[in-house]
Amino acid sequence: MSSSLFIQRFGKTKSLTKRSTKKYLEEALYRRLLKDGGSDVNVKQNLNQFIKSRKKAYKWEVDHTLKILRNRKHYAPALKLSETMAERGMNKTVSDQAVHIDLIAKARGINAAEAYFVDLPEQSKTHFTYGPLLNHYCKELMTDKAESMFEKMKELNLNLTSVHYNCMLTLYEKSGQPEKIPEIIMEMKSAEVKLDTLTYNIWMRACSAMNDISGVERVINELKRDDEVPEDWTTYSNLASIYIDSGLTNKAENALKDLEKKNSHKDLSAFQHLITLYGKTGNLVEVYRVWRSLKLAFKKTANISYLNMIQVLVKLNDLPGAEKCFREWVSVCSSYDIRIVNALIGGYIKANLFEKANELKELSRKNGAKPNAKTWEIFLNYYLEKGDVKSAVNCIDNAISAGKGKGEKWVPGTAVVKKLMALFVGGNDVNGAEEFVEILYKADDNAGGEVLESLIRIYAAAGKTSPMLRRRVKMENIELSDEGKALLETISVV
Repeated sequence: MSSSLFIQRFGKTKSLTKRSTKKYLEEALYRRLLKDGGSDVNVKQNLNQFIKSRKKAYKWEVDHTLKILRNRKHYAPALKLSETMAERGMNKTVSDQAVHIDLIAKARGINAAEAYFVDLPEQSKTHFTYGPLLNHYCKELMTDKAESMFEKMKELNLNLTSVHYNCMLTLYEKSGQPEKIPEIIMEMKSAEVKLDTLTYNIWMRACSAMNDISGVERVINELKRDDEVPEDWTTYSNLASIYIDSGLTNKAENALKDLEKKNSHKDLSAFQHLITLYGKTGNLVEVYRVWRSLKLAFKKTANISYLNMIQVLVKLNDLPGAEKCFREWVSVCSSYDIRIVNALIGGYIKANLFEKANELKELSRKNGAKPNAKTWEIFLNYYLEKGDVKSAVNCIDNAISAGKGKGEKWVPGTAVVKKLMALFVGGNDVNGAEEFVEILYKADDNAGGEVLESLIRIYAAAGKTSPMLRRRVKMENIELSDEGKALLETISVV
């Protein structure tokens, strides 16, 4: 066939192909969504542009993009993408439905995830879709719901794996019920469900929580005999932590030697765990040895590594070493990291070197690292110890503002608020207390019952009245003590 005849006969097909190709994205979907920095705001904007464009994407590409968005914790955009693709007719497998349940739980809450699960067809209710709900029940320590669902899964003879059992083990560990963990392990063995690394680690920690160190050692020996479960460095990190908490320093350091042997792939986290754990044993020589090994293993030392090292040196009271490490970081860093600055500031405050701490804060500000909420929190604790109430309150004000500047919410701890209010009560300082409460309102619309009751006591002790306090108590729906109610009556009289 001649080329001209071919073009005449198939020319339309060629143009149709060209037009249909334009229906699809010219670049990878995940790249399109994550461009411009990949912040949550940008991802949402880029997703909206993709949806409005009516461009198509292949299912495998959508699945890959959802995986990346989940890994980066962009749960709301991931859920919107999943829902949009379903609305456009993209079929969901049972695995896709499981992912969807997880996204709903993270973006809209467990109740919404439950509603989606209930509406699934019965054939979709498998171990895949039960799993995410069980996982969230366990994470939120919803013991009754988790146990009920787990029993239901067993009644239905679903294909339970170590993943499902590990959810229950994690629940009992976090809820302070370590005695239930050996029972679940025995059940796994009876059901011929293979234990994995996480299972063994939780089991070891459960034995430790019950002060059964010999039990911990039986578990590690069983793991060593289990040819199907690889011994990785995390297991020995876990074991070393248990020994350290039990005061068994020599055994801890032997476990750390095993950890180092298992780190054949030069994992950065493994190096950092070694430094931290050797720091907890008080072995400064080993801390520096591992630090040198870390720097040899990586061409560029990450900020997180410098942060970890300086924190350990500060805890070991090696302030000159921390300063030297800080100077080294400054000489190679591309941008100032306020977390590293805070670590050394904390060291100076710990050593009662306030002037050095303050100088470093101001120097870092000039270098583009503005104090964050944590910076002000470090100074807050210093001023509280010194009894400098005015400076402490100023730190709280700055910390709240710094948090808001980062789109975060920072509030002082309950113990800090109690201590300051007690100081105001002791000094009958009505004005100072009112200023402090107004600052608290910047962080939270409700000051809280204890704060308002303390404020009432201050007014009463100072012999002052305040008709506004009754309104505040009513607006915040605060239940006062009998003493607080009586005092409120006395100070509300105009």
